[in-house]
Amino acid sequence: MPSGRTHDRITLWALPFVTGVAFWLTNSGNLTLLVTGGFLFGGLMFGPDLDIYSRQFQRWGVFRFIWLPYQKSLRHRSLLSHGPIIGTTLRVVYLSSLGAIVAIFTLLIVEKLWNMQFNWQMTGETVKFTIAHYSMEFLALFVGLEVGAMSHYLSDWGGSAYKRFQKQGVRGLLPRAKMKKRKVTSRGNGSKVKPKNSRRTKS
Repeated sequence: MPSGRTHDRITLWALPFVTGVAFWLTNSGNLTLLVTGGFLFGGLMFGPDLDIYSRQFQRWGVFRFIWLPYQKSLRHRSLLSHGPIIGTTLRVVYLSSLGAIVAIFTLLIVEKLWNMQFNWQMTGETVKFTIAHYSMEFLALFVGLEVGAMSHYLSDWGGSAYKRFQKQGVRGLLPRAKMKKRKVTSRGNGSKVKPKNSRRTKS
């Protein structure tokens, strides 16, 4: 498993390639900027290793506490944190939910202190309109976040596969299920061994 510094280097080295591909596919400077920004954020601060005390977790500084429930709820390198698309989606939903809670709580405080009244229905419609109107921008940002996270768990998988190859050769690259089946088959073909201390009961 590569170190946090190695993950950072992979992110920075891949940045020009991601930028070039994004501009080639979108032909848009704004969308390319969102993809690139999402890629950097996903690779350096919003990646799969937020489920442990990692460099990504430490970069949140005083806001690290918001990821403590996330860490306690997930097992490290589980499908929910390191799974393609699933991991990024869960982190986006988690962070967006916290942001929404803080925003609503802040508006309620402002409403009470300054005797202001917010039109919550209009606020909800504004949010829906913003999401629908800027759907391509949100999609570009999500793709950048996912690609940044993908560079992380692909390097994890590649590092683990290389170590298994060094220890076990080609067998180390085979799926574990096949390895277990082979072990069970080899044990099943063995002869049965009678226990040494077995005694015959007299009739």
